[in-house]
Amino acid sequence: MGALDHLSNMFDCSSGHSKLKKRKQLQTFHLTTRRMTVEIKIKIDCEGCERKVRRSVEGMKGVTSVEVTPKQNKLTVIGYVDPEKVVARVAHRTGKKAEIWPYVPYDVVEHPYAQGVYDKKAPSGYVRNDTQLARASSTEVRYTTAFSDENPAACAVM
Repeated sequence: MGALDHLSNMFDCSSGHSKLKKRKQLQTFHLTTRRMTVEIKIKIDCEGCERKVRRSVEGMKGVTSVEVTPKQNKLTVIGYVDPEKVVARVAHRTGKKAEIWPYVPYDVVEHPYAQGVYDKKAPSGYVRNDTQLARASSTEVRYTTAFSDENPAACAVM
């Protein structure tokens, strides 16, 4: 805080607005402390939709960069912003359903084709980001190892 700010605060005649100023200062400090990359899934049909989605977040406070990938129906916002506020603003301004990007590259997931992870709507090379995968039951393990090449007592019918 500079000397001029300190003097202006000392001689400030508005008594009711000081709490509001302090709250705004805390909010701006909170926003500027972390730079985030927010990825949002939103349906983009044409160039008009792309323009509408881009303009919905370009004027937002704290946004430094906006990238729209229409082929993947993806919006990437980089800046000092809250992800939930960005999603809410995009959904409100465009009138479209918007959600946080739910996909990760399939190389990252242990079982990319497990039930609940594989999604036909996902862009190529991506699967749904689901960390709670069901473990295989003992009967499933028993049946899969019965036909395994690594099991010496496996069934040789195949």
